[in-house]
Amino acid sequence: MCELFGFTSSKEEDVTDYLKAFYSHCEEHPHGWGLSILDENRSCLVKEPVKASKSDLLKEMLSSGILGKNILAHIRFATIGKMDKTNCHPFAKKDKFGRTWTLIHNGTIFNCPELSKYNDVECGDTDSERIICCFVDKINGFEKELSIEERFNFINVMVSRMAEGNKLNFMLSDGEQIFVHINCQGLLHYLKDEHSIIFSTKPLDDNLFWFNFPLNTLISFKDGKVLFKGESHGKEYIPTCEQLWAVSDFILSMQDDNSEGELNFDRSDLKSLKYRFI
Repeated sequence: MCELFGFTSSKEEDVTDYLKAFYSHCEEHPHGWGLSILDENRSCLVKEPVKASKSDLLKEMLSSGILGKNILAHIRFATIGKMDKTNCHPFAKKDKFGRTWTLIHNGTIFNCPELSKYNDVECGDTDSERIICCFVDKINGFEKELSIEERFNFINVMVSRMAEGNKLNFMLSDGEQIFVHINCQGLLHYLKDEHSIIFSTKPLDDNLFWFNFPLNTLISFKDGKVLFKGESHGKEYIPTCEQLWAVSDFILSMQDDNSEGELNFDRSDLKSLKYRFI
């Protein structure tokens, strides 16, 4: 119910126009925005629990231009967790080896007992933050820091375990590679050139060479190129009626606190919700 943006390149590039197009989708995703630049010499993480079009900070950043080699961005439509800064993406967490992990997620975790132990650890109250808490906690369980390939293999195993019955579309950085995974058909596209690759939930311009990202397969990227690719786990997410009703109940509960009426949702929207949710 959110939208994701990712960028990785072998050289620093200006992605301002793509980000302007991405953040313009905020009318359907009004519950917050975030941006993380992951370059060593130019790193930042900013996020706000406001609609992107109403953020003076984002407007200033876009007007100044946004350059980088590795960038993640997010606009939020809440399905779990109230509307505040702690629940906005990206989420970042450092492991005991000093490595920072950064996550953006589009989805809902309905059934994963492994994450429940992190309810009291996270800063906010989202399933998305619990994912990164889990990843980093398990990384901290290793005596020595994993190699870049070992980190990929670890995340690949975790994804296969978590994907069953859950909507697990995400991008994750470990500071060296960007992991990308979806298990919902058509919810991520990519555009590639000689130096870089852009990921977006929806195509951001009229270029005919936006392609659907592979389903049910974890792939990592570095410097605009594929680094590692896992095998398909075959666990495509298709929501049940019970899950759709649970999400709609949460959306309706948020409407009570929505003074600007931005949600405008009722039970008659369930068919549309199913389309957006899938």
